[in-house]
Amino acid sequence: MSEEVVINIASQAIWTIIISSGPLLIVSLILGLVVSIFQTVTSIQEQTLTFIPKLIGIFAVMILLGSFILNNIVTFMTNLWSNFGDYVL
Repeated sequence: MSEEVVINIASQAIWTIIISSGPLLIVSLILGLVVSIFQTVTSIQEQTLTFIPKLIGIFAVMILLGSFILNNIVTFMTNLWSNFGDYVL
């Protein structure tokens, strides 16, 4: 297995991770920012207040985009395992 193949596999793995986790992280970031602004405006300094909105938002995104995320991961793994014979030599 050459260096090009290893770099290509690593690159595909990183892109799969970014595409799969991106929507969840973006929603979590936006909800955390909105709750932080709300806490600043209302002077509520409860540290656990951000967890419930983030949790609900992440579950909603998982329900909406779960099949897309799973299809990306399955496609990557299928390509990886289907070319396994080429990688061994």
